[in-house]
Amino acid sequence: MKVHTAETLATMTPTKAIQFLKEGNERFLNNLKFNRNLLNQVNETKDGQFPFAIILSCMDSRTSSELIFDQGIGDIFSLRVAGNILTDDMIGSMEYACKHVGTKLILVLGHSKCGAATGACKGGAPGKLGDVLKKFDISIKEVKEELPNTDQTSSEFIEAVTHHNVIHTMDAILEQSDVLKELFDKGEIGIAGAYYNVDNGTVEFLKEELHD
Repeated sequence: MKVHTAETLATMTPTKAIQFLKEGNERFLNNLKFNRNLLNQVNETKDGQFPFAIILSCMDSRTSSELIFDQGIGDIFSLRVAGNILTDDMIGSMEYACKHVGTKLILVLGHSKCGAATGACKGGAPGKLGDVLKKFDISIKEVKEELPNTDQTSSEFIEAVTHHNVIHTMDAILEQSDVLKELFDKGEIGIAGAYYNVDNGTVEFLKEELHD
């Protein structure tokens, strides 16, 4: 499997980029991953990188984007933080990828049984972790309105919060970054939200905004 180059990235579209990820997850599910020579890819990317997607995912040890989407060295930018929350640092990294490298797709990836979402729904935590979990407050409020009679600590409520957090984060990226919003409006990048099931390895795409 060849690494991406400046030439292949120039012909990439947001729609093609998301299709690459969907096909990669299908290979992962069927244990048909591409036969890559990773050491060769190290050599082939030593002078530059041309990732077609940047993925904001959770730090959970079960959710490595390179593995679940069957991607190799140099294929994607991977941003990982508890709860796949959005920070200024994450936005700045996305701006670098899309504006300066030419990356075509931003994907926000949540997952089932998320410890951060669970902690937020169960009342938060002390210290800096508490600051992270507060990022879920908007999603928790939305789900309370959507499921008023559901126990906030139940698996149903927590999973709903995780889904809402993905969509809310997608929207916040374009609201908080003029750079990314301009690229999106021009159709140069797309943005999507997805949900990874840690029980079976399936990625469900929740929302896709592609204008190419």
